[in-house]
Amino acid sequence: MDNLNFLDLGFLDILDIVLVAVLLFYIYKLIRGTAAINIFIGIAIIYLIWKLTQALEMELLSDILGKFIGGGFIALIIVFQQEIRKFLLMLGSTDIASKKGISKRFNFFKSEVVVNTHINEIVSFCFEMSTIKTGVLIVIGRNNSLEIVKMTGDAMHIEVNKPILKSIFYKNSPLHDGAIIIEDDIITATRVILPIENTIEIPAHFGLRHRAGLGITTRTDALVIVVSEETGQISYINNGAFILFEDANDLIEIIQEGLAY
Repeated sequence: MDNLNFLDLGFLDILDIVLVAVLLFYIYKLIRGTAAINIFIGIAIIYLIWKLTQALEMELLSDILGKFIGGGFIALIIVFQQEIRKFLLMLGSTDIASKKGISKRFNFFKSEVVVNTHINEIVSFCFEMSTIKTGVLIVIGRNNSLEIVKMTGDAMHIEVNKPILKSIFYKNSPLHDGAIIIEDDIITATRVILPIENTIEIPAHFGLRHRAGLGITTRTDALVIVVSEETGQISYINNGAFILFEDANDLIEIIQEGLAY
């Protein structure tokens, strides 16, 4: 019967498991779709091997892996500095106390995807602009506050639709330069200046719009769509990484999935 002692779980044991599960859930959200997910999986595998060697009393290998894991803490902070910064931003978000913020953070068992009803129009608009090589930079807000960057542009309150988007990004429009911010199907700011990300290597044919898209997604949980003025290529950026997609329908599905978290 002593071998079954591990089944004797108390309240604190269950709470410990739940908290670890929640932590892993948020870590996954932050690094999903980026190269960091592979690093995280590698670390998890090494940790499990370490625990297995401890259980099997393989002292030499266990000692080596233990020192590797213990000494690699600082290295992990360096590797995951962007993800750690976003995690702290998420915890300190001004929206965390709102009803919407709480429901989004703790609704782990959603059966339906929360859909932005205008994503179809936004994506359709971007593909139209792609054919005529018109530059577009759209930021779609999620949980983190975007008030700091919105202050650099012009405040708006316009429901999203394709004619409005065309009038904003028309090449001779005074609103064409900079980004627009969309929150809850409402354009809340235009001509917004976004922070530029210079620490991430990107292809040479990408320009300032792409670096601006990377900049806001490494600092907040916002989603970004960019249309290149030079090539007409459409890029989708989430969590400081370019997310690949096959066509318009695939892009719509990916964005809707991103908005569900």
